[in-house]
Amino acid sequence: MTQRRAAKRPDAVAGIVEDWARERPRLDTSPLEVLARLHRSYLQYQSRMTSQLDEHGLSVAGFDVLTALRRAGAPYRLTAGQLAASGLISSAGVTLRLDRLEKDGLIVRERDADDRRVVYSRLTDAGLTKVDEVFAEHLENERRMLGGLSPAERRQMARLLSKLERSIVDSDAAGEDGTAPS
Repeated sequence: MTQRRAAKRPDAVAGIVEDWARERPRLDTSPLEVLARLHRSYLQYQSRMTSQLDEHGLSVAGFDVLTALRRAGAPYRLTAGQLAASGLISSAGVTLRLDRLEKDGLIVRERDADDRRVVYSRLTDAGLTKVDEVFAEHLENERRMLGGLSPAERRQMARLLSKLERSIVDSDAAGEDGTAPS
């Protein structure tokens, strides 16, 4: 029932597209149908995720560090460079994030026994407990947000978003005529 009601209700992007069609009828606004909706969806997602993490005293950036360390497996440690390369964390500000998590007792920094120049950040027992608790809640929060989609629609959406990401990355290398590189 919720799916049907949501599908019938026009969204803000539909109104924007209609406005452009009225004001500039020859303009192809079809990219808005996807990317404006993606952007608006991301803003809604970000707001809900941030709110949930705030309840645990975590920032999105700190949560990304904790989950990267947890995914690394025992002994749950990575260097700052490995954290930056892990996918969700940018290299800018890694040290500040680590400082905050260390202050909160969620990570410790340890020097490598063989090469003292190498410094690892490792989850503490409290950090491991925190990330396991918060990540489980995070997934449940995401499940609720995806509640209007069937399992098949979720799989289709995942495939299409993966294709969209590749398309966006490949667009940087597109030729002057707008075609993707071969």
